[in-house]
This record gives sequence, structure tokens and C-alpha cells, in this order.
Amino acid sequence: MSKLLKRYMEGLHSVQPWRWRGRVVESVGSTIESAGPLSSIGDCCAIEDRGGCVHLAEVIGFRGSRVLSMPLMTTDGIRFGDCVTALGSQPSIRIGPGVTGRILNGIGIPIDGNTAIAGPTRSIPVDGPLHSPLERVPIQSPLSTGIRALDGLLTVGRGQRIGIFGGSGVGKSTLIGMMTRNTEADITVVALVGERGREVREFVEDALGPEGLARSVVVVSTSDESPLMRIRAVLTATTIAEFFAAEGKSVLLVLDSVTRFAMAAREVGLAAGEPPTAKGYTPSVFSRLAKLVERAGNFRSGSITAFYTVLMEGDDQQDPLVDAVRSLLDGHIVLSRRLAAEGCYPPIDLLDSISRLMPAVAGKEHRAHAALFRRMMASYARSEDLVRIGAYKAGADPDLDRALRARSEMRDFMMQSPDEQVSFADGLRRLAAIAGEI
Repeated sequence: MSKLLKRYMEGLHSVQPWRWRGRVVESVGSTIESAGPLSSIGDCCAIEDRGGCVHLAEVIGFRGSRVLSMPLMTTDGIRFGDCVTALGSQPSIRIGPGVTGRILNGIGIPIDGNTAIAGPTRSIPVDGPLHSPLERVPIQSPLSTGIRALDGLLTVGRGQRIGIFGGSGVGKSTLIGMMTRNTEADITVVALVGERGREVREFVEDALGPEGLARSVVVVSTSDESPLMRIRAVLTATTIAEFFAAEGKSVLLVLDSVTRFAMAAREVGLAAGEPPTAKGYTPSVFSRLAKLVERAGNFRSGSITAFYTVLMEGDDQQDPLVDAVRSLLDGHIVLSRRLAAEGCYPPIDLLDSISRLMPAVAGKEHRAHAALFRRMMASYARSEDLVRIGAYKAGADPDLDRALRARSEMRDFMMQSPDEQVSFADGLRRLAAIAGEI
């Protein structure tokens, strides 16, 4: 049998020879109720309106004998009695090596004005398989992010999952842009979820740049799109990261933001009839978050090092969603609005941030220098008010005296301009020099 014929014969086994159909009986908001078709939760379906337009949708639940579905795009044009057809498949995207350097929408279709994805592609379900804990490889090697403060003081390991917590306008996008340009990972996958339309182009052209885009894949779902599209964008980006990790590559996955993913999941859960719990979030939101985070890690074939940005409303670290995400991750980076107001970029609050895997991936001398740096920062923070009003007398606290002498050097170490490239080794050398002066 020829290769061409074999491919068609293999595809024939996956084709469903019949289609279950139903009829629209009610529409509430973005939720469509229909009598039929026979389907499962998560199945893809198509709603054909009277004008012949087909609305792709997904089954999100059931109410009695009726099927609840939600269109991926818009409900405009859907009327009572329109045909709903079960497609008999779960959501999937087509991925190949040619996806690098492209900008995709939530369902994996290029939106950058170029042609279709070049080269061979294959269809992969966006709900990836659950990994057994025994399939994971211990995280023992660091991954350079190109950001001096992170590499030196909050060292990230290959396969680690870490959160970037901050309020709006404190520099999260600038920080992830620096990482995508300067990281030593083989490829970067960025998901921009719930962003304003104008911010997407600004991020791609300014924060990411041509150099960063050439070794990245960007998945976009703006704030005006349906909650299902926002969820799909996150799942699509994670699936693309898994595809490259399976080929043995080191992947940096950045999801901006997981908060908007949770909000979209809350909308879908409420539409399906789930009861609201903590701050209106439905129980399925927290199970979705856990499943999403567990898809990243260090595996035998490759690694996915994931950064999840979390929007803190009113800079509240006790928000239930913030607390839930922090408990799932291997560390967190807190961005301070006060530091941002002082012009200290990136505004990383070192004393509130931690990398739980730094002891496993950093050398003994590196850990000692980082611990001394953190100790001096803590000493200054405790007595900052006394120093500012002139009430502190030199010699009263030896640690504070040392912190004051090295204050300017430590502050300069924490600051880095967006276009400054710093290697992992250079960052450690500068950290060692500061520790030697202290």
C-alpha cells in the first residue's frame, strides 16, 4: 500500500459515518439550549443558522434532557429551530515545526496575515493527556531567563512552574517580553489571553521584537472574544509547548494571564449551571487550574518551564484565586507597585518572592551569595523608616551598616533595562562581587 493511500485509510478509521442532530429551543446570553444531539461534555458541534452560516460550538453541560452548548465566536444569527450537529470529536489543533514565528488565534489558525502553517502538521487534542508523577524527571539544572535578578536571586529550574503576581500596570508584559527575548530555552510559547486589542501588536513589536518572535509562537485571544476562545487560547498554547517538549526541546511557556483564564472558566461554569463558591468562582475553575499547571514540567523527552502571570485585584495577595494558584506552583515572583512608582524596573519585591526549586538547581556558593543579599535587603527593609528620618545611628546594627554600604549596588543589581542582555554567568559574577563587598 502506498504511503498516500495508507494515510487516507488511517484517516478513514477516525471518520464518524453518521451525525447526530438536534434543534435549538432556547438561547440565554451566550448559552444555546437544544433538544439533542446525542453528545458528551466537551464535544465539538456546529450550529447552522437560516442564512447558511455555521457557528462552531462546544458542549458545556446538560439541563434535563437538553444539551447546553456555547459558540466559539458569536451567537448573532442563531434562531429557534436551527440545526445543531454533533461533530463527534474533541477540540484539537494542527501543529507542526512551521508554527514557530507565527501568531495564532485561540483555535490555532494564523492571524498574522501570512499563509497557512508551512510544512507537515498533525492534529493534536488540546486537552492533553495526564502525566503520571513517575514520568517526571527531577529538576536539577537552571534555566537562564536573561533577567539578572531572577537568575541570581530567584533561580528557575528547567521544568519549573512559577507565578508572576502583580496588579495592573506594574510591568508584567515588559518582564515577560524580556524573558522571551533573552532566555536560553530552545523555543518560547506565549499566550496573550483577554488582552486589549491594541496591546497585542504593542507586545509583539515592542516587548517581543523581531528577534524574540523568530523563536516564539504567540497565541492570542482578546477580551472581546467569547470565554471559550479565551480558554482555548490557553489550552492551545500549552498543547504547542507539549508538542515541542515531546521533540526533546527546552520550552519556555508564558501564559498572560491565568486570572483571565479563570474568569473565562467561571463564565462557562456559571452558564452550565454550576454553583458559585469563592468570590463567584465555580468549583470546576480550580480543577481546571490544577490540570493546566500539571501539564508543565520536566520530562524524559524535554521540558516545559512555565510562567503564569496572575493579576492581583487591588494588589490583594489574599484573593482566593491568587492563593489557589500560588499553592499549585513551584514559586512566585511578586511585582511591587511601590517599586514601579520609584522607577525600579523590573519591580520585583525580593522579600515577598521565592523560588522553591532554587536550592536544587543553584550551587552552594551561589546560594550563599543569594542568602546574604536577601538578608541585607531584609535588614534594610526593617529599619528603612528610621534611616529615612535620620533616627538611626551608625554602629547600632552591624547588619544594617553593611546593608547601607551596599544599598546602591544592590538596587542597581535589581534593576535592568528592557534592552539589556545579561547572561547567567555574568549575573552570578556580579552577585558574587556584591557579596564580597558586603
